Amino acid sequence: MKKTIKSIATFLFVATISANAFAQETKAPASPPATATGKIGAANVTINYSSPGVKGRTIWGGLEKYDKVWRAGANKTTTFETDKDITVQGKKLPAGKYNFFLIPKESGTWTAIFNKEVANTNPFNYKEAEDQLRVDVKIKALKEIQERLVYKIDNKGFALEWEKVSVPLAVK
Repeated sequence: MKKTIKSIATFLFVATISANAFAQETKAPASPPATATGKIGAANVTINYSSPGVKGRTIWGGLEKYDKVWRAGANKTTTFETDKDITVQGKKLPAGKYNFFLIPKESGTWTAIFNKEVANTNPFNYKEAEDQLRVDVKIKALKEIQERLVYKIDNKGFALEWEKVSVPLAVK
């Protein structure tokens, strides 16, 4: 009898631990946090964002509306940080940390925004008066679907890639 009770108790203990481990695995965020880092010229650049998936949805003009300020990621605002003054699309951006936004357009030219109010992590509280820099960006079509939103940094600048769109920004 004691052996049976011990066996049942052991089974219940293992089952509880397994269920908790499974529950933790299944609670992975739908848009996990991600970081892109790299060097552009002498500047060290870091982009912190959340990476949503396409999941069969219409992204541009659907999930992300045209002509509306978008947080350029998911969850809270995307941040862009540089330790040196740089030029983005030919315009000066002082060293510092910024919230990064995009305004998707139905045409091929979007607006990229570097906003000074980094204490504001709620993208719905965006204030245009806090913009440090706005630049126009010509988007490029990707050959294949990029399921998860990613930022890529190289010696020429950085790009957001998601769905079938690349938003490349030239940085010096």
